[in-house]
Order: sequence, then C-alpha cells, then structure tokens
Amino acid sequence: MTEAGEDAVKGPGAARSRGEGLSVDVWEALAQVIDPELRTNIVDLGLVRDVEAANGAVTVRMTLTSPGCPYGPYLLYQVRAATASVEGVGEARVELVWDPPWDASQMSEDARLDLGLDP
Repeated sequence: MTEAGEDAVKGPGAARSRGEGLSVDVWEALAQVIDPELRTNIVDLGLVRDVEAANGAVTVRMTLTSPGCPYGPYLLYQVRAATASVEGVGEARVELVWDPPWDASQMSEDARLDLGLDP
C-alpha cells in the first residue's frame, strides 16, 4: 500500500504476489471477463494493463486487440461491471490505452497454448 490508502498493481503476477489490497480482488474479477471472439479471459490475453485503487475508486487501464475490435464496447462494459461488483469498490473507471499496442506476446503462456500460438 502506498500513502493515502492507494493500491496500484501492474500485471496479474504483481497483484497476486503482493497478496493484498482491493486491486487483487479486481484482478480476480477481471479474470472472469471473457473475450467473446477469442474465448479467453482478458487478463490472460494481456488486455488489462494495470489496476489502481485509492479509497474505493478503482481505475482499470486496458487495451483491445485492435482499435477496430468489434467487441470493444462490450468488453469495456463488462470490465466496468466486473470492477464495480467487487466489494469495496465505490467508483469504477475504465481507461482505454493504446501504448504499447497489443500483440500476442502479451498473452499468458496458457492462453497462447490454448489458442495454438505456441508449439
């Protein structure tokens, strides 16, 4: 935890290794959001860049597989809903970021294997 009750964690591995804070619960909720096109959760796809929590306000920074992703609005709605459903979240914000651009190297090993991207 940083000062003033802030909890900023980048990446699911970092969140789980700290084992504390509202952001860990949000990461777990986000892992339940499935990309309907790829049928894989958005955390394993590497779409969630970071989660920042301060005094009950949570900001999720995420990207999409492409700027023209047809499921973009759906995923943003699902991310906001999943974040807001976590106990202790008073305000849920989602920020769409494009830098760095998403590519398959940002996926978890399990997701790459499931999608047939690794031998």
